[in-house]
Amino acid sequence: MKFTRTKIEDVVIIEPKVHGDERGYFVETFRQDLLEEFLGFSLNFCQDNESKSSKGVLRGLHYQLHPDAQTKLVRVIKGKVLDVAVDIREGSPTFGEYVAVELSEENKKQLFVPRGFAHGFVVLEDDTIFAYKVDNYYSPECDRGIAFDDPSIGIDWGLPKEELKLSEKDKKQPLLKDAEIFNFKDKLYE
Repeated sequence: MKFTRTKIEDVVIIEPKVHGDERGYFVETFRQDLLEEFLGFSLNFCQDNESKSSKGVLRGLHYQLHPDAQTKLVRVIKGKVLDVAVDIREGSPTFGEYVAVELSEENKKQLFVPRGFAHGFVVLEDDTIFAYKVDNYYSPECDRGIAFDDPSIGIDWGLPKEELKLSEKDKKQPLLKDAEIFNFKDKLYE
């Protein structure tokens, strides 16, 4: 596996080694030991999630506050998305900045999204299947979000706004300046 830090060094692109021949391919999609060695701290993924979406569906920007803040390890099984992680740790040198990475069934890339980041993705192909691991269970009490079109963040989702399909919940998310967020000084990992 190849681990690459992005322009926001806490967000990491993971590229697994694909072994293929005329029969198809084999790939290790997750190695906790290698990930923890690269990161320098331990993780305990406890829940796997999966969604299927049509082109134009935008899910996000989502996160959970303490005590149930979540790390996410995301990938695409089928199709293609533009995946986005936004630093929402007030006081961070990269606060309000984002990383956007295309994840697809072809490139097999994964994105490690640490606690303290909002996460979202837009679907670029019909029938896309998106999967991810989290290190804390879903908590409605801690569930939060930020507006996908917050001008202070300025995310280019790669599709015209009129083609985006959002849930009612995601249409009503607050701007970053009005959201409950993290503090960069908070200890997010033990």
